[in-house]
Amino acid sequence: MAQWAVIIPADRWATERLYERDILPVDAAGPAAGASPGDEAILLTGDDDQHHAVALGRFTAPGEISYTRRAFDEPVPADDLKLTEPVTALDAESFDRVATRIGRPVARTPWLVSVAMPIEAATPAEAVRQFWTYVAELGPAELPAFVWPSGDDLAMQAFVLGVEANQDPEEEDEDDD
Repeated sequence: MAQWAVIIPADRWATERLYERDILPVDAAGPAAGASPGDEAILLTGDDDQHHAVALGRFTAPGEISYTRRAFDEPVPADDLKLTEPVTALDAESFDRVATRIGRPVARTPWLVSVAMPIEAATPAEAVRQFWTYVAELGPAELPAFVWPSGDDLAMQAFVLGVEANQDPEEEDEDDD
């Protein structure tokens, strides 16, 4: 079994941060052509100067990596990896060094996530149709999602594009002063 470092392109990284998917597609015709099912991968973001490891995965088929551990919210430095291509073979020591920084999976806890908006409609069914239309049109770039630990409503936070976002207009006014 071989080990690889795989750089997630910036546009794909933006999508990966917003939606939880089991599989990351990679270019099977490029440098990843040498990877075999079962090979391990460290998934990286960044540019030529600075890389961060954001996940671990395993090649499951040509052009597909299945996530085994995500660290999207707590990326770890990986500048010490010598990368020559978007998909680069690694020695076991280099792979283990970065994989150890990512750590073990964190226990999952229940969270409540909500998107709420006032909608004027003639019927409940029409309101639901409008809701889904707004969600599709506005999407994660404009529509805040509210998240809080189950049982702790006071800890509610707003997120836009997968990042915590202040939704208090009074605080924004204070920042402008």
